[in-house]
Amino acid sequence: MATDLENTARLLVAGGKGLLAADETPGTLTRRLDALKIESTPDSRRAYREMFFTTAGIAEFISGVIMQDETIRQKSSTGIALADLLAQQGIIPGIKVDNGAREPQGIF
Repeated sequence: MATDLENTARLLVAGGKGLLAADETPGTLTRRLDALKIESTPDSRRAYREMFFTTAGIAEFISGVIMQDETIRQKSSTGIALADLLAQQGIIPGIKVDNGAREPQGIF
């Protein structure tokens, strides 16, 4: 009998589908928005992410989305948690659990 982890892994690698890495930090996303002359606010960052998550037919091509801490806590413009918005489409939401690369401290 397959475990939940095995079932999730199978769904994530479903043929013809991929993962969407939507795990940009607020700082990284601010740089992207600045380049477009869009003020970076929690609401503008949410709107940017929501644009991807609500694209018609996204579930045909995306099996899972890697989210950043801010993203997984956000709600859509209609009040639905972004993670739930994805799950309703059969897309598995996940969260990035690291804090990025850093110089090693105190190892040498």
